[in-house]
Amino acid sequence: MKRLILAAVLAASAPAAMAHEPAVAPASAQVVDGAAAPAISVVDAFHAALSSGESEAVLALLSEDAMVLEEGGAERSRDEYAGHHLPADMDYAAATEAEITRRVAWVEGDIAWVLTEGRTSGAFNGRPVDSITAETMILQRQAEGWRIRHIHWSSRAPT
Repeated sequence: MKRLILAAVLAASAPAAMAHEPAVAPASAQVVDGAAAPAISVVDAFHAALSSGESEAVLALLSEDAMVLEEGGAERSRDEYAGHHLPADMDYAAATEAEITRRVAWVEGDIAWVLTEGRTSGAFNGRPVDSITAETMILQRQAEGWRIRHIHWSSRAPT
């Protein structure tokens, strides 16, 4: 329970950034606990699967009870996400380019946090996209490896 509370506090207070497709961040922009590398690989694989439209690969990286918070809404399971925002998220990731500008990641026991800041550009549904993005992913080490338990995406127009 303490980890869940800590995760909620960190997700609400830490600067993070959304990126639906990973890009290589400059080394100076990363503050990463070396133990977090396998969890970061899962986050990057998730984004690669999103941008290539591989829904089965996306879903395989989510825990069954994963919660996805996006644009003020909540999807409270992998199945709910699959039935709602996943298709649009794949279309968006395929249509836009994302740049990671900063990433912070660390591991505590079987929990990993990967916080990413970035910028997404391109066009989606006939409209230009230029957003500063924030993403928080909380992963849990399970028998089959790291799985994403929570995603929080947000974005805003650049100033």
